[in-house]
Order: sequence, then C-alpha cells, then structure tokens
Amino acid sequence: MDQREPATDEEAKALASTLRLRILRICLGEAHTNKEIAEILGRDPGSILHHIRTLVRTGFLQPQPERRGTRGAREIPYLATGKSWRVNAPVMNRPLLDAFLEEVALVSGQEMDTARLGLRLSPSDFEDFRNRLQGLLEEVTRLPEDPSAPAWSLFLALHPDPNRP
Repeated sequence: MDQREPATDEEAKALASTLRLRILRICLGEAHTNKEIAEILGRDPGSILHHIRTLVRTGFLQPQPERRGTRGAREIPYLATGKSWRVNAPVMNRPLLDAFLEEVALVSGQEMDTARLGLRLSPSDFEDFRNRLQGLLEEVTRLPEDPSAPAWSLFLALHPDPNRP
C-alpha cells in the first residue's frame, strides 16, 4: 500500500469525508446522477452536489455524457475514476472505517463474512505477508468488472494490536 502516490492536500481533504467515500463506492462501475446518489444515501440532492463537485474537481469522479431524465430534465451521471485506489491519504483511514460501519449496518449478518486474526510475525515475514496481500488486492482490481454479477465490498485493516504488548 506504500506504492501509491501521496495525495495532494486537496485530494486528502476530498477523501477525508465518509460521505464522499460512500459516493465513490456508489459510482464505482456504474454512473449515477446527483439525484440518484442522494436517494441512495437518503440525503438532500443540494448537499450531495457540493460533495460531487469536490470529487470531480479532484479527479475522483468523472462526469459522463449528459442525458435527459424522465421529465426531460438535464441529468449528468458521474462515474468513479478509481483514482482513490492509486493515492495514499492517511487522513482517510478513519473516514474509511466510518464508511465501512455505515455500509455494513445496511447488510444482514447472514450476508457478511468476517474474520479477525492476531499475528506475531518477524519483520521480514510481516513485510512478505503485506506485499503478498497488496499484490492480491492489486490483481483483483485489474479483473474485468461483470455488470451482471453481484456487487461485493471488502474492508481490510492491518494495525498494531494494542491488546497484546
């Protein structure tokens, strides 16, 4: 995860929002309009538009060709660019956790597979594990997306264990 480019101040600020991280997830692989995003999140479209503009300005969302809505209104769908995967912004660690918690609260326990593992590895074994894990994640992100397949989300946190000195 250290191979990512450091985020600029503006990029880090854009990614330091749980709501913006959820917007990026909603627009991953399928473009959505401001109104659609607001409906999914149960929020006001006006406040969501502010966040969308921030994500567009920083290159995390890309506007798609304009279309007409059901009543002929002009609609602009937005698609996530995947840029958030390629930048390193430590400030987004807590918002990532908060976004994860908000999202899993919407999923039944039977649909979620969880694991928690405690490790004691030598520094070289730890680096090997971390590099292999990063390699697997990179490999999966390069797989072609199947729009007909169910959407899955993965949250992974690797941290020192404060309970075991």
